[in-house]
Amino acid sequence: MRGLPPAAWPIAALLIGYPLWWALGFGGLAVIVLAPSMALVLWRRRPIRAPRGFGLWLLLLAGYLVSALMLGEMPPGTYGELGAGRVIGYLMRLFLYVSLMIMVLYLGNLTERELPQLTLVRMLGVLFVTAVAGGLLGVLAPRADFTSPVERLLPQWISGNSFVHNLIHPTAAQVQKVLGHSSPRPEAPFEWANAWGSNVSVLLIWFVVGWWVYGGPRRRLAVAPLIALAAVPIVYSLNRGLWIGLGIATAYLFLRLGTRARVVVFSATACGALVLFLSPLQAMVAQRLDNPHSNDIRAFTVTATVAATATSPIIGYGNTRNATGNHRTVTTGKTGWCDVCGHPPLGSDGQLWHLMITQGFVGATLYVAFFAGAVRRHWRDRSPIGLAGVLVMILTLLYMFVYDGLVTPLSLYLISFALLWRNSMASRAA
Repeated sequence: MRGLPPAAWPIAALLIGYPLWWALGFGGLAVIVLAPSMALVLWRRRPIRAPRGFGLWLLLLAGYLVSALMLGEMPPGTYGELGAGRVIGYLMRLFLYVSLMIMVLYLGNLTERELPQLTLVRMLGVLFVTAVAGGLLGVLAPRADFTSPVERLLPQWISGNSFVHNLIHPTAAQVQKVLGHSSPRPEAPFEWANAWGSNVSVLLIWFVVGWWVYGGPRRRLAVAPLIALAAVPIVYSLNRGLWIGLGIATAYLFLRLGTRARVVVFSATACGALVLFLSPLQAMVAQRLDNPHSNDIRAFTVTATVAATATSPIIGYGNTRNATGNHRTVTTGKTGWCDVCGHPPLGSDGQLWHLMITQGFVGATLYVAFFAGAVRRHWRDRSPIGLAGVLVMILTLLYMFVYDGLVTPLSLYLISFALLWRNSMASRAA
């Protein structure tokens, strides 16, 4: 990254410096810290260009502002008091949405000389290496964690909020009883195990583009070993959504690439499947598929989310709510006789459901239209960056059913969107 112009350093600080942000306790919220510097770059080069379809994102943001009117309301079948936690969560998401809007415009208004496309792609490749290292840490030392500087500085009434705590308290893994016993699910350097799964699949795509498709001999030499290392935490993540996403990515490439490239994809997939089948990891995959313990939980929360959204279908409720009971009991919390009772947060099982409860059916529709529109507009771009960007948009639409987009996944989705936008501008200029 030597010789990078000053205007491009905010995005370099975000992607390459991400491990430092994570250790400090900012993690995915680093984009909020860096957004003012990006906004300053934009301000100095007015008029500002905007991509096609960006009006949908502005409407989504406007709808979120309006949804604040419903923060004090309680839909049927939910409970909880209006408190600081609900307001903090709303404001944090608002700052994030605005910061991501600034980031997309910032990336699209940098020139190719200031930030070459390949440089941005390789920055994402560096973050992939970071994610693999964090995943291996989660496998080898799953209970590793520490108190971040941000966590120490914040008052307890803020840092004690469960949503905030997950963002500012660095941990290596989530230890959950997925297979009937405690299993580590890697999450470092991101906020949740599901966020790690979503992010590593997106970053893998850009890693292959930057380090293999456009890579020199040394970079290409590192690709196979790094992907092999990544396979270990990918399996240990027990992340079915990630596994399905990788399968869809393989099918997409086989469909859209030329004959010679298809042979390469098929050969690599076959070799990977053979190695997995012959390794001890195969047993873990089989156990996970035989233990779909989260299906009932997801079905309950999704059903409750849709029912609650139906009572405020246009603007939602501004933030998540807690459902009364869970899929096993009508009680509202853990007791001495029911340690599995709980309060599933509505909208916690995917960005689509999150948007429904926070912004109604209208907000969810705008989100789908934004990313589906990107797929439609850029489908004909058969350059490596175009093919990769469209694939990420497709995965975004898949993951919205099972993964929350906040915090880091949505940042990577929108950086991928910006890469597509920059590619289309370069094509028109040519």
